[in-house]
Amino acid sequence: MPKKNYGLTLLGKKITKPSGKLEAFPNKYPKRDYQVVLESAEFTAVCPITGQPDFGTITINYMPGKLIIESKSLKLYLWSYRNMGIFHEEAVNKILDDIVKIAKPRRCEVTGFFNARGGIAINVSASYNCDDK
Repeated sequence: MPKKNYGLTLLGKKITKPSGKLEAFPNKYPKRDYQVVLESAEFTAVCPITGQPDFGTITINYMPGKLIIESKSLKLYLWSYRNMGIFHEEAVNKILDDIVKIAKPRRCEVTGFFNARGGIAINVSASYNCDDK
């Protein structure tokens, strides 16, 4: 029996470079309230002013609607930030916007826990609730 690929183009492929593409697949329980938590402790980007590296953990906590975020595409998507010059606050909000655009969750919160640099750690949270629209 042929496997369904649900239109996914990254899963099952040997990919060794970052991709800015997020993908999602159908949720088999779209009427059920449940949480999905995804965490990447290997997030990196660079300061847009100094070019110095920033390291942190990105946590995505969402309630799916009709779609689920495919985790390999998320890994490659987050990897695409590695050489991007972006402030922490912008990165967290951009990740949230991209997740909402592709997966249309009922609710989503993205939190970035960034390692201290210069003695200051920065934690940023941004949230989306479809009921607020």
